[in-house]
Amino acid sequence: MHDEPIDPFNGDPADPTAGLQDPREDDPLDPLTEVERQDVLEDLADLEIYQALLAPIGVRGLVIECEDCREPHYFDWDLLRGNLRHLLSSGRPRVHEPAYDPDPDHYVTWDYARGYADGVHDTLTEGTEEDDSSDA
Repeated sequence: MHDEPIDPFNGDPADPTAGLQDPREDDPLDPLTEVERQDVLEDLADLEIYQALLAPIGVRGLVIECEDCREPHYFDWDLLRGNLRHLLSSGRPRVHEPAYDPDPDHYVTWDYARGYADGVHDTLTEGTEEDDSSDA
């Protein structure tokens, strides 16, 4: 399994982008700060929890409002995980494109996913907290 999408022109002499250079290659690479790195690692851990809780009820991924283009971007679980891993390894976010004809009903925001996970956690620990206080 690949973390990144496979380049359909990889090794193809007729690659239409063969003569183009990624303009970011010339930019100096600013590695993530330790705080930024920790934030990305926490996002990856949260993503695992959100997928485990939400995928079984039909949620396909998360929607993120893009700061650059002010459009919602829909990411399935694997693509978002791959993007976060790429950010960890390269220090740069991937170039993004809006998803092709996504069904917004199958995606939720980070805040919704976080609230859902918190609600599940609170429900599961509700009975144990009462049991702990009655033992005192």
